[in-house]
Amino acid sequence: MTIFAESALLGSEWARNIRVIVEDGRIAQVEQGAQPKDHDIQVSVLLPALANLHSHAFQRAMAGMTETRVEGRESFWTWRDLMYRFLDRLTPDHIQSIAALAFLEMQEAGFASVGEFHYVHHQPGGQRYDSESELSQRIFAAAEQTGIGLTHLPVLYTYGGVEQQPLEGGQLRFGNRVDEYLNLLEACRDRLPLPDSAIGIAPHSLRATSAHDLREVLDHTTDGPVHIHIAEQVKEVQDVQNALGARPVEWLLNNADLNDRWCLIHATHMTDAETIAMARSGAVAGLCPITEANLGDGIFNGATYLPAQGTFGVGTDSNIRISAPEELRMLEYSQRLRDKARAVLVPEAGSVGQTLYCGAALGGAQALARKAGQIAPGYLADLVAIDRTHPTLCALKDDQVLDGLCFAAPNGLVTDLWSAGRHMVRGGRHIVRDAILPAYRTAMRDLLQNV
Repeated sequence: MTIFAESALLGSEWARNIRVIVEDGRIAQVEQGAQPKDHDIQVSVLLPALANLHSHAFQRAMAGMTETRVEGRESFWTWRDLMYRFLDRLTPDHIQSIAALAFLEMQEAGFASVGEFHYVHHQPGGQRYDSESELSQRIFAAAEQTGIGLTHLPVLYTYGGVEQQPLEGGQLRFGNRVDEYLNLLEACRDRLPLPDSAIGIAPHSLRATSAHDLREVLDHTTDGPVHIHIAEQVKEVQDVQNALGARPVEWLLNNADLNDRWCLIHATHMTDAETIAMARSGAVAGLCPITEANLGDGIFNGATYLPAQGTFGVGTDSNIRISAPEELRMLEYSQRLRDKARAVLVPEAGSVGQTLYCGAALGGAQALARKAGQIAPGYLADLVAIDRTHPTLCALKDDQVLDGLCFAAPNGLVTDLWSAGRHMVRGGRHIVRDAILPAYRTAMRDLLQNV
C-alpha cells in the first residue's frame, strides 16, 4: 500500500509531494518530491496519528448522564458514585458493544491506538466469570472489529482506600489479589487480538493498591508500560499524604524507579519541585484535559513541566467527548486561563499547535510502548489524513495547519486513518460503522431498560 500526500509532517519539518510506502503495517519507505502513481491513495495532508493513552471505554455510555447538580454537593466523588451504580448493570455484551463504538469514534477523531485502562474484571458483586479474562476478551473483540491499535492495561485494584479498606459496592467488580492479577496478565498476554497489540500493567492508584503489592507486581513485570492514576484530586493528595507521609507524586519519586516505562495519569496537583523531578524521570504525563475539566479536577502544571523537557501525551479518559484536537485545545486553553497569557506551552518560540501535536504524538507512543508518533521508515503506519480544503484550513500555510487544526477546526476533518497500516477510516467514516452503531443502540436499550 502506498499513500501520496500533497503535504506531510516529517519529524518537525513539513514536506511536499510525499509517497509513504507501507509494508506489513510499518512504514517501509518515504519518498520526497514524488509524483502520485496509479493505485496510490491520495490525501491532502498526512500526519502521524495520535495515541489515546488513557481510556475507560465503558464510560462512553455514560456521556451526558452525570451533568445534573445534586443540591448541596457536586464533585468527582458524587460522579464516582453514579459510575458505580451504572457498573451494576453492565454485562459482557454491553462492554463489547460500548468499547467498539468508543474505539470507532477515536479513530474517526484522529487516534490510531488506545491505552485501555481496564478495571472491570468480574460480575456485579465480585463473582468471577468462568474465564478470568472474560471482560478483557470483550475489549479485544472490540479492538479486532475496529482495527484500532491496542495497548491493554489490566488494572490492579485491591483496596477501597489508601488505608486499605475492603472493597464495597461497585468496586467489587474490580478486585484482585496480586496472585490473581498476575494470572490475569498472563491470560491476557496469550490472547492479544492483533499483531501490534501490547500489554502493560496498571496499578490503579495509591488509593487502590499498597506499597507491598506495587513492588510485587513490578518485580514480576520487568518490561512494558506501567500506568497509574496519580494526584488527580485534592482530597486524594491529602489522603495519601496523611497515610503515607508524602504527596502522591513525591511518594512515587521516592519509592519507585520512575523511568520511561511509566505513565502518570493526570498528575494534576504537583508542586514545582515534583513537576521538575517528574519531567527529569522520563515518565510520561498522561493528560486528559476534557475529562479533567468535566470533573473539575484542576489544571496541570504545564508551564513548568514542558520547559523542563517533560514528556506528555493525551487521553480521552471518561470518553464524554472524543476528539484529538480538542484535548490539545483544552490543554493549552486551561493554561492560558490560569496564567492570563497566550501561547503558554511553547517553551521558547514556535507554533503552539505543532508543539502540542508533535509532543503528544511522541509521548503517547512512548506511553503505549508503540513504535509510532512520526512518519519515518521502521515506524508503525499509525497515520491520519485531514482535509486541507476545509474553510478552516484552506488559507493556512503548512506550518500553520496544526494551529488551525488544534484551535479553529471543527470535528470531521479526518478523511482517512490507518492503525498499523489498517485503513479503517475512509472518506471520514469508519469502515464498520454500519455494523457497530446498531449493536451499540441495542446494548443501550437493554442497559437502560430498568433505569
